[in-house]
Amino acid sequence: MSQSLVDDPAEAAPGLARPAGAGLGPEPGRRVDVRRLLRFVVRRPGLLVSVVVLVLVVLASFRPDLFTSQDPLKGVPSQNFRGPSGSHWFGTDELGRDVFSRVVHGAQLSLKATLIAVLVAFVVGGLLGVVAGFVGRWVDDVLMRFVDVLLSIPALFLSLALVTALGYGTVKVAVAVGIASVASFARVARAEVLRVRQAVFVEASRASGARWYSVLGRHVLPNAAGPVIVLATLDFGSSILAVSALSFLGYGAPPPAPEWGTLISDGRNYLANAWWLTALPGLAIAATVLATNRLARALDGEWSRQR
Repeated sequence: MSQSLVDDPAEAAPGLARPAGAGLGPEPGRRVDVRRLLRFVVRRPGLLVSVVVLVLVVLASFRPDLFTSQDPLKGVPSQNFRGPSGSHWFGTDELGRDVFSRVVHGAQLSLKATLIAVLVAFVVGGLLGVVAGFVGRWVDDVLMRFVDVLLSIPALFLSLALVTALGYGTVKVAVAVGIASVASFARVARAEVLRVRQAVFVEASRASGARWYSVLGRHVLPNAAGPVIVLATLDFGSSILAVSALSFLGYGAPPPAPEWGTLISDGRNYLANAWWLTALPGLAIAATVLATNRLARALDGEWSRQR
């Protein structure tokens, strides 16, 4: 009986996800899953638009030349403050630089900082949560009190304090934003580890003589990772806003680097006669954040119910 529980944990605990790699069928089964995923996306127009937006943003960050051939740093003074048109989709700025080109090239800087921030929060916060939930006892108390201290400080204030101590720059802004998000990842990871640790198949694995690292790697982590990954997707949008806010305040890459927050900051002095300098980069940020949040909501609830 114990062996069957270990071999097929999904039967022992129906409410828990099957560990990674368990019960994978042959290649036709995987094709069916892909078709289900495509149907799931196509039947939701909002989700489909969000996926398209995110794909375009990712492509812009890796291959900006697919969208524009203009130099984001080179301006034509005689064409300054030109409104949006066929030749300049997002208009031009005070130096005659193409704003669309700057937004496209700025995606690389902003997404690089966002990815670093989410990775720092995911790794550090997830590690703290897993250790606290799996070890328990006084280790759990000490780590969770540290997390409570982080939660008591507003994330933006904590990011400002950290980036002031670390210094200016894209990577330092990303690290500061990531550390400010560690607490939420730690609490979610700890809660999931505690839930999975009490499952029947985990107890059966321990009773059968499995080592603690085997239980952790084969059963606890695969079944606890889902909500943490969803949180990382949701935190991606929040990190974009935080990185853009710090860049807006001047803590990001120095000019003339076209970070999204810097573009909005540069254009705020010309709102009266050049609204596109702030509105269109801000629209790019808003579209990316909304698309990320829509994808996270689909992963968190809608796709789980479909399965």
